[in-house]
This record gives sequence, C-alpha cells and structure tokens, in this order.
Amino acid sequence: MKTPNIGISKENRQSIANQLSKILADEFVLYSKTLNFHWNIEGTDFHSVHLYLETLYEEQQEIVDTVAEKIRMLGHYVPATLKDYSKLTHLTEQTKGGNDSQSIFAELLEDHESIIVFIREEIEPIAEKWKAQGISDYITGLMEQHEKTAWMLRSHLK
Repeated sequence: MKTPNIGISKENRQSIANQLSKILADEFVLYSKTLNFHWNIEGTDFHSVHLYLETLYEEQQEIVDTVAEKIRMLGHYVPATLKDYSKLTHLTEQTKGGNDSQSIFAELLEDHESIIVFIREEIEPIAEKWKAQGISDYITGLMEQHEKTAWMLRSHLK
C-alpha cells in the first residue's frame, strides 16, 4: 500500500494506530460479550432484553468496523485475531455469571465505562501530541456513543 500523505508523520501515525488497536480490541471484546449475553439472557424480561442486546451488539459491530478502517486509513494493518485482542484489551471476555438482565446490564455498564475512561485519556494526545485532530474528533464521538449507552444501562439498574 502506498504510504498515506495526510499531514501526519510516520511516527505519529504509528502511535495513533497503536492506540486505535487498543480501542479496537476493547470494542471487539465488548461486541463478543454483548453477543454472548444476547444468546444467554434468561428471565421474565427475556424478550425485551434479548432485543435490546441485539441492538447493542449491532452497534458494536459497526464500531468495530469503523475503528478498523481508521487504522487502515493511517496505513497500518489491523490486529484481527483473538490472541491479538486479548493482549491489547483493557477488558476481560470472561463474564461474572448471572444471565439475568440486572447482572448483564451491570457488567456491560462496567465495560462501557472502562472504554469511556480509556478513550477520554486518548483524545488530547491524539489531537495535540500526534497532530491528528480528525481522529481525535472521531474517538470523541465514539466516547459519546459509549456515554449514551452507559446512561441507558445505568437507567436499567435503578
């Protein structure tokens, strides 16, 4: 692939790709976990929660794809194996148990909030240190998506 000439140095593109790879790993683990919960939900609210979880994992699938595309736009290959993701993620793929909606929502909330914190810490370095304001804007939007989902999950737990 021809080297991107997008006003971001090679070193900065590498640094950004490294951080985006961590975000991608988190997003993929969250996608997988949400899909697991969708398949295994039990309880009197099964139907509505099953449908809500389907919405969440479809949103996660879209996020995974767009983060991967950002890495490719920087001229780097995307980590795409479970082994890669397990090394890069801040999350765990292991669930804590409970297939009821309250257990599931609590666990998903914890993961979304963990991603929010990580992304928030990356916004400024990507914009200022590595001179990639567009990617900084992108991950800010990503963080806002997670904030909305976290709010909805939190509301279920009240």
